[in-house]
Amino acid sequence: MLKIENLSASYQTIDGDVHVIKDLDFEIKDNEIFGIAGESGCGKTTLLKTLYDIVEFPLVIDQGRVVLSGEKNGQSFSFSSGEIRKTWWNNISYVPQAAQSVLNPIMRLKKQFLDSIPAEDKKNETEEQTLARVAKYLEDLSLSPDVLESYPFQLSGGMRQRVIIALATFMSPNVVLADEPTTALDVVVQRGILMMLMRLQKQFKNTLVIVSHDMGVHYQITDRMAIMYSGSIIELGETEGIFSDPVHPYTQMLVGSLPRVGDKSQKVGIPGRPPALKNPPPGCRFAPRCPHATDRCRSEVPVFREVKPGRFAACHLLNEEVGK
Repeated sequence: MLKIENLSASYQTIDGDVHVIKDLDFEIKDNEIFGIAGESGCGKTTLLKTLYDIVEFPLVIDQGRVVLSGEKNGQSFSFSSGEIRKTWWNNISYVPQAAQSVLNPIMRLKKQFLDSIPAEDKKNETEEQTLARVAKYLEDLSLSPDVLESYPFQLSGGMRQRVIIALATFMSPNVVLADEPTTALDVVVQRGILMMLMRLQKQFKNTLVIVSHDMGVHYQITDRMAIMYSGSIIELGETEGIFSDPVHPYTQMLVGSLPRVGDKSQKVGIPGRPPALKNPPPGCRFAPRCPHATDRCRSEVPVFREVKPGRFAACHLLNEEVGK
């Protein structure tokens, strides 16, 4: 389980702090596919970096922490003490955005696999035996073991993406974080990547956290999802419920703008643009674009709370209805 407790983070710049994540407080369950959606620049990638403990200047944690529990040894780790980094690959792994660019272009893939495996997991075997295990795993993923002798530039974009996923899952981690894993790939290859991620999650019974601005990706594979807006989570719940009955005005407009098979009605985009994170407006950050905004919305930050069983949202109008 990943537990995010009162988490806020910002980027320090010469012009002032940019508050990218604000007061996040939620849990990601064991053995689920959890999606994080939202417009570009809303903080999705930064959130994934904090979950993986890639917190380096100019990114700083203003408050809160992330707790990783339920690992193979039953312990819990928190990035506040730097312990999550010690569990990389074994308990938690990360597929970064534009993953193909993280492979060393002048190193054969077999060397990159060997370097990614913790020493204690290969201390009782020879290099050949370790590579044999890797080759068998690649075959299980419908990848030819011959790719181990290749350099990254010799592979297609889709093949490099599959190799990155193989790297991230080889040690059977409890949590896999995937940031836009289908970006810049054609539709056919995208489907193959998604099916691969789903099969691995089902095989290892681990937790897959997938970030994507593509709502179709979330609808296809996630169990629950969170909608982010301007650094905050404004709605969270089961994916099916969010698509069939969105409760937050932003989610309603987001889902309403999606094309559907057989629906010939005119689609309307969300007016305006997200606020600058360096100097966000007071109150609800969506208020300047919300057709239902009141004076309270423009001055008071709404509480993120459960508005119906299993559904959480941050909206004054919803909170008023719950309080009745």
